[in-house]
Amino acid sequence: MNIFNKITLQSLKKSRTRTIVTVIGVVLSTAMITAVASFAISLQNYLINGAVAKYGDWHIEIPDTDSSFVQEQSENSQVAKAVTLQNLGYASLENGRNPSKPYLFITGWDKKAMDTLPIELLYGRLPENSSEIVIPAHIAANAGVKILVGDTLTLSVGNRMKSGQKLSQHDSYYAGEESLVPTTEKTYTVVGICQRPAIEEYAAPGYTLITIEDTAAADSLSVFITLKNPYQVHSYASSISNRHSYVLNDAVLRFMGLSGERIITVLLYSIGSILIALVMLGSVFLIYNSFNISLNERTHQFGILMSVGATEKQLRYSVLFEGLCIGTIGIPIGIIVGIPSIKLVLALVEKNFVNVMYDNVSLTLVVSVPALIAAAVISMITILISAYLPAKKAAGIPVMECIRQTNEVKLETKAIRISKLSEHLFGLEEILVLKNFKRNRRRYRSIILSLTLSVVLFVSASSFGTYLNQLANNSSAVMEEYDICFYTRDMEESELLQLYDELKTADGITQSSYQALSTYSCVLNTGDLSSHFIDEYGKPLGYDGTGETVDVQLDIQFVEDSVYQKLLSGLGLSPEEYSGQDNKMIMAGILPGSWYTQEQPMEFTLRSKIGDQTKTLDVTFVKDYPDLLPAYPGDWTGYSLMVIAPYEVKPQFDALNATVKPTKLGMTFQSENPGESTAKIQTIIDGAGVAADYSLYNVYQILEENRNINFIVKLFSTVFITMISLIAVGNVFNTISTNIKLSRREFAILRSVGMSDRDFNKMMLFECALYGARTLLWGLPLSGILSCLIYQGMVVGGADNIDFVFPLGIMAICVFGVLFVVFITMLYATSKIKKENIIDALRDDLT
Repeated sequence: MNIFNKITLQSLKKSRTRTIVTVIGVVLSTAMITAVASFAISLQNYLINGAVAKYGDWHIEIPDTDSSFVQEQSENSQVAKAVTLQNLGYASLENGRNPSKPYLFITGWDKKAMDTLPIELLYGRLPENSSEIVIPAHIAANAGVKILVGDTLTLSVGNRMKSGQKLSQHDSYYAGEESLVPTTEKTYTVVGICQRPAIEEYAAPGYTLITIEDTAAADSLSVFITLKNPYQVHSYASSISNRHSYVLNDAVLRFMGLSGERIITVLLYSIGSILIALVMLGSVFLIYNSFNISLNERTHQFGILMSVGATEKQLRYSVLFEGLCIGTIGIPIGIIVGIPSIKLVLALVEKNFVNVMYDNVSLTLVVSVPALIAAAVISMITILISAYLPAKKAAGIPVMECIRQTNEVKLETKAIRISKLSEHLFGLEEILVLKNFKRNRRRYRSIILSLTLSVVLFVSASSFGTYLNQLANNSSAVMEEYDICFYTRDMEESELLQLYDELKTADGITQSSYQALSTYSCVLNTGDLSSHFIDEYGKPLGYDGTGETVDVQLDIQFVEDSVYQKLLSGLGLSPEEYSGQDNKMIMAGILPGSWYTQEQPMEFTLRSKIGDQTKTLDVTFVKDYPDLLPAYPGDWTGYSLMVIAPYEVKPQFDALNATVKPTKLGMTFQSENPGESTAKIQTIIDGAGVAADYSLYNVYQILEENRNINFIVKLFSTVFITMISLIAVGNVFNTISTNIKLSRREFAILRSVGMSDRDFNKMMLFECALYGARTLLWGLPLSGILSCLIYQGMVVGGADNIDFVFPLGIMAICVFGVLFVVFITMLYATSKIKKENIIDALRDDLT
């Protein structure tokens, strides 16, 4: 070991506190970089595994080939697995209402395909021979054609042809340009109903039916290839493109960054890069200040070394060697700390991720060696950047300036002049502090800069977390009084009530109800409206303030009779008075940001669309009634006048024929286990072959997902802010404590000429206040501006449902935190100085 390395190691040992704090900063920085990189890799792996579970683990599909190609691929060294399906042909779907999907597409699966490709059976069983078939549920929901388990299908099966070319499932329907050419007739028995097979694209022209492969069928196959190395998918596709058409499994490949849609991987790694950049920024300042202070300590030492022949290169190497030593200790510890830390965080959020995205895939830690190497390299680059800047500066200082240490302290009279106002306001101790600030601007600017950066990082990270929490809270703000809801505008009322009788007996259902929501055109007397209502809401209702009446739209919600009676009891109203038989009902005014209510009742006159028939309602306002019918995005226009009525009076309104749009029918359910009940309800609906367009929501699951998202956002933002804060505190402690130690000879001189401990403490407190005041003077405005920019950036990025929150509370925490950290740090450093012998401090030229 050469002399420079020995001197560097001695300096590190001499300044143990500074060295330990610097190593801790490197450990924190490396741990955060490791955690961010590991989380990004783990999340990407989770998304890939979830997509594989949902869409299959194949990478490329050849939709129309023969057995010779399959044999060729089985011998291909790039191919890990090849699954084949028989393309048995197309048949026309009679009475289908989807004009872009007029066919049934029959496929033959073998056992390997059944085990490999995802298929979710809803009802019945899988086929066991080539005369049995499973149909997808969306034939009823999308095409409006009821096919039940046990039905027999006799189909004329053939090929789709266009200009002499055979078309596949990946060719859209060409209305008027293609034809179906039957080749055979097949009869199948329906034995099961499944979800839409994942291999069927939404734009496919045929509903995919699944049977067992037919050994006598024509040799037309679809082959699903899984490669040993997915990153060779494009080269593999290029090698077969001249012989076969192909389709990539973009649902899986997009999470690997291998599809044309790279937004998810770009977003994932962009956010990771931003977080790493923030960590690096905070770490560079911490480590840079550490090395800068180290150079201030060793300036005299460098001057002596240069006077005996040390070169600039050797001095730079000495400082870089110090950085390597700190990195050698801090980086491995940081990686060792970072991996279990992110593993603990992932364990805390694993259940929440299951509820948010894929319920059959776990979010587990994936330790990637390249990611760890990248984290170590980034950390070392951070250290070397931090060390190189002061090393370059040290090597350029003239020898005599180093020995005499005149480069840091400025003694010109003009430079340290104090204003007359300051002389009148402050005493000797404060004047000495102010003169010190002016004499050694570089050193004190470094402290102010470190503190300012800490404030800006803390406020910015907290503001970002606040807006993320708003997004998560907004998505979970709606609380419903039911767990499961069903609604439709396309079903006959008798069919819904028949279905309701079956659904309410599903496993786990504890309470249920049915409702209907109709919208009517009616006339309202403006004299019944309060002046407040006219001023605030007259314009949305179309009232210009001139007429005696105004035409409005009125929603009437018909609820199950028993539910209506319970509602009246909860509101303290008489069930006999508001039974609806004498047209006296209750109303809720739902308006933007508030509920509208007034003391006096309103009268609404409903007019029939045919004839002169009318019906007058006498309604009384109530407030905060429960949300009984499922809400659906786009249904609410921003305001509403809604009457609540028992279902038994609905025929009176139907006879009036006054609705202005189709009635929405709905059912709501409460369940002990909403997930299982929703699955059971879906199975019953599919088994009933419901052909109407409907929506079924597990509201409990949606709210639970939103709560999980909220928890995940809060956890990660809290962890990130905490780590940034620790780096900031380490930065401040390192800078201030070492700076005070550099002034130990100066303090010893003051104490030697008679400064008491009380006056010394007064001087330190004023210096502490000065640090805090100057930091906050710069840090708070900058952090406020940056918080505004973060908000604007999120709004531009699509988060338009968040409100700007000026971070006053966070700034208040910063004010207290800065003053507290500075005070504690100075208290620690000055206590060390007071314990020293004054004579030893005066004689210590190398500080």
